[in-house]
Amino acid sequence: MNLRGVVAVSGRPGLFKLIGQNKAGYVLEGLDAQKLKIVANLSNTKLASLEDITIYGEEGEIKLADVLANTAAHKNVPDAKADSETLKAFFGEVAPAYDRDRVYTSDIKKILVWYNLLKDLPLFTEAAPDAEAAAPVIEEKAEAKPKAASKSKPGNAKAPSTKTSAPAKKANMTSKKGV
Repeated sequence: MNLRGVVAVSGRPGLFKLIGQNKAGYVLEGLDAQKLKIVANLSNTKLASLEDITIYGEEGEIKLADVLANTAAHKNVPDAKADSETLKAFFGEVAPAYDRDRVYTSDIKKILVWYNLLKDLPLFTEAAPDAEAAAPVIEEKAEAKPKAASKSKPGNAKAPSTKTSAPAKKANMTSKKGV
């Protein structure tokens, strides 16, 4: 499952796909049927990438991607509007090691709403890009920088100066009086 670029925006329902960035903030497109495009201002809006979200566990944290994958493998997914006991029982099957004291029913409802938004999208069945696959791209960009620096012509290169910087001299300004 590829959750890269999918974000939740504070104060807005639903999920958004990160399209780009401009001076005002991030350009986002809604994943629902409306395909609403918004610009999230960085000064007053918080973005949470679904790729980075974790859930409290008894022994450690559980990644949201793992919970969503287990939810997809489950046959009977309840509606997010079901009663709290049904939701907690279902979430216990999907994420058996979750911390029942710190994960609230509202969190479970939010995860199920997100699952219902994502399940029909092609990125839900896409394989997630590994960190190993992303690393060679970064290395190639790092190698490209020295090549760009070597494009200068040998005849135009300046010799390194051996002068030490001296303080600037005070300019004598004469005023024109009586003109």
